[in-house]
Amino acid sequence: MKISLFITCFNDALFPQTGQAVVNVLERLGCEVEFREAQTCCGQMHHNSGYQKEAIDLVRRFVEVFEGAEAIVVPSTSCTAMIRSQYPRLAKAAGGEALAARVEAIAPRVFEFSEFLIDRLGLEDVGAYYPHKVVYHSSCNSLRALKLGDRALRLLRNVKGLELVELARAEECCGFGGTFAVKNAETSTAMLTDKMRHVLDSGAEICTAGDNSCLMHIGGGLSRQQTGVRTVHLAEILASTDQAAS
Repeated sequence: MKISLFITCFNDALFPQTGQAVVNVLERLGCEVEFREAQTCCGQMHHNSGYQKEAIDLVRRFVEVFEGAEAIVVPSTSCTAMIRSQYPRLAKAAGGEALAARVEAIAPRVFEFSEFLIDRLGLEDVGAYYPHKVVYHSSCNSLRALKLGDRALRLLRNVKGLELVELARAEECCGFGGTFAVKNAETSTAMLTDKMRHVLDSGAEICTAGDNSCLMHIGGGLSRQQTGVRTVHLAEILASTDQAAS
């Protein structure tokens, strides 16, 4: 199967190791992975900040770049949710029936990373090895927009050497929310404080998630408090193997 990787601008700029990990996992599973170099931002930041015209331009860009792809894999729950939930509405609001039809055709071929592994490839064990105590944070978009349920947890439970521990009040937001953390800093910090307390109470060494935006927010707080707990994207855990550990 040929996979088109939409790495997202956030990962490309700040967390390139996540994209590399996605490629490593997919190629290990026998997939052919391509990176379409004309790709750019999904437009989520513009859309959430009220810049609808700019967001529409990026909807068109995404469709032009990825039209014809067999499957598009995204290592970000928020960007996946933007494409599948908001693109159809934006395209219709722009008044272009042709664009709306193209969005409708491409959206079902866009998969969040864990969703692709389980729903499209039918796998829960990807041959990973990661000897650490790990807690999983469910992003708001994974829970509410994409309704991914326990897909990531099922993958983590099949990682050899990994001890998965429970996160209390796992359904609560970490407080990032993109520009929300900037515009409502005090509220965001209070939410982050609650999330960090639950992460620390779990006794985990590593906090993971399917979205680096949440992990940047949580990881920043944990680092400032010198807790010793690290944040690692789900793809990076799944890319780890016995060979890598040795």
